[in-house]
Amino acid sequence: MKVFGGFLLRLLLLALAGLALGWWLGPVTALALMCGVLLIDQALHLWHLRRLRRWLWATDTSRLPEETGLWGDIFVDLYRMQKRHARDRDQLAAALNHFREAASALPEGVMLLDGEGRIEWLNAMAQRQFDLDPQRDQGTLVTHLIRQPDFAEYVKTKERREPLMLRMGTSPARDLALQLFPFDGGCLLYSRDVTQLQRVETVRRDFIANVSHELRTPLTVILGFLEPLTEDEALAAESRVQYLAMIQDQARRMSRLVEDLLTLSKLEAQADPLQEEVVDMPALLNALLDEGRALSGGRHEFAAEIDDLALMGSASELRSAFGNLISNAVRYTPEGGRIALRWGRQGAGALFEVSDNGIGIAAEHVPRLTERFYRVDKGRSARTGGTGLGLAIVKYVLLRHQARLEIRSELGRGSCFQVVFPPGRALAA
Repeated sequence: MKVFGGFLLRLLLLALAGLALGWWLGPVTALALMCGVLLIDQALHLWHLRRLRRWLWATDTSRLPEETGLWGDIFVDLYRMQKRHARDRDQLAAALNHFREAASALPEGVMLLDGEGRIEWLNAMAQRQFDLDPQRDQGTLVTHLIRQPDFAEYVKTKERREPLMLRMGTSPARDLALQLFPFDGGCLLYSRDVTQLQRVETVRRDFIANVSHELRTPLTVILGFLEPLTEDEALAAESRVQYLAMIQDQARRMSRLVEDLLTLSKLEAQADPLQEEVVDMPALLNALLDEGRALSGGRHEFAAEIDDLALMGSASELRSAFGNLISNAVRYTPEGGRIALRWGRQGAGALFEVSDNGIGIAAEHVPRLTERFYRVDKGRSARTGGTGLGLAIVKYVLLRHQARLEIRSELGRGSCFQVVFPPGRALAA
């Protein structure tokens, strides 16, 4: 507005000067003089415009040319506008960098796509999840890099809907939950690694299926024997006793299963530190040895080598873990077999060992022995009264005691289960 006002003032003064010259020198002379003045004025404007152009294209525009009057005001206004734009640009760049830093710190993947689905930017997690290179893949259609039909259809629709589950990679495979958020001019692709959640869900489903199966079998047996007991009044007394014994056996099996489930649930839920005490290991192991002999019923030969060594830990948890190892040895060692126990120091730590010359375990089964309900021989486990949870309980007890379980086994030659405790837990009795 200031520039426009100055321009009008110049025109007004020029018109007044023309009228005065016309009255004094005559119209022709006045017109010639006026044209000359206009040409000089235009030449000056062109000169100022060239200076303005050179200044605008200069690498350093912080130094203003020395100008006065109308052109001085123009230079000052442009300089201020340029400074304001530079400040706004710096603020926008800082905000963008701040957003990118925040997005890069997210544990989930974030990818910005333009309106055609080309990658504009992605954070470090998205790079790892999709195995992408930001330098190489920027500007590339995302569907050309992630070649899965479901994903291509999901990106094509550009509608905000339920997350898409996608499996990426092979070694190891990752399960990703993808969510698309459209906005003007593009969309944001949000990806979350749900591999662990999927595994937990699989474990949960397997657990429910296994528990249902384990309970269904004894319940079927119990119901099968209850029917003749309640409906057949002429059933012989000997048969009644036999049926009741079988019902009692299946009830005990369910009771053991429930007890093991409760024990395992308690161990898994214990986030609190271990309530430690000095455990009299010789007394505990001798008591477990007596229980093992009772379970064996004289069918096995037992040997024990127990040093006078105490242990810092939970007596009840250690009793449960070691009791499971001993009872497994009894159950899976044929009659006449030998079962040996050993407890003592190993270096600065301590070692508990249960070995037998029983049926042994094939090598491919050993890594999975501590999984819940995993059985090498399901039929034999059911006959011997096992619940499939014993070694899972052992695993959790040892984790709480910073100990590790080592298993060596050979088919037809027997097994050896060793529990190795770290330094600092073993104490002289």
